[in-house]
Amino acid sequence: MNDPRPLFESAADQLARVLRTVTADRLGDPTPCTEFDVRALLIHVVGGTHDMALAAAEPGAEPADAGEPADAAGPPDLSGLVDGGEWSAAYDRARRRFTAAWAEDARLGRPSTVPWGTVPGAAAVTGFALETAAHTWDLSRALGHPLVLDQGPASAILPAARQAVPAEPRGGPVPFAAVREARPGAEAYERLAAWLGREVP
Repeated sequence: MNDPRPLFESAADQLARVLRTVTADRLGDPTPCTEFDVRALLIHVVGGTHDMALAAAEPGAEPADAGEPADAAGPPDLSGLVDGGEWSAAYDRARRRFTAAWAEDARLGRPSTVPWGTVPGAAAVTGFALETAAHTWDLSRALGHPLVLDQGPASAILPAARQAVPAEPRGGPVPFAAVREARPGAEAYERLAAWLGREVP
């Protein structure tokens, strides 16, 4: 994608809506991303969004802070924020940092180091839009699908998912299970989840 930032923002909007439905009694519930319960998934998505803001910065520089106070410049105590019920506000702050850090168009063409390697900035943001959409479905399913999801972000990211995460190889250093079969007529989020190896009912 030439400019995947609008896709990320669309996916993040949906994730933020689902995050706002989480209640403290659901934090220990399992998710389809089997390494995470709800609590760990919240920590992962907030921390990952913060880290993607750092990935946009020049080496040794802090990313733009989107007007956050100085004491919010570093990564927050995510465990404390989640346990204190502040996961939604923490995600909103991380998103503002992400948006500010990637606002300059030139960053999309510069190399960025992310967990899956050093890639052009546009590829980094595309990959993170994919991760955001996938975890939106993970959280939604863990909570019993409290909201009707707009299928647009999942539909838009699915071709990139099939290219970036091919069917083979899976497992080991590739952190995805084998492709699952999506039911006939499955919605876009279900097709995305099945491609990424989630168990889809």
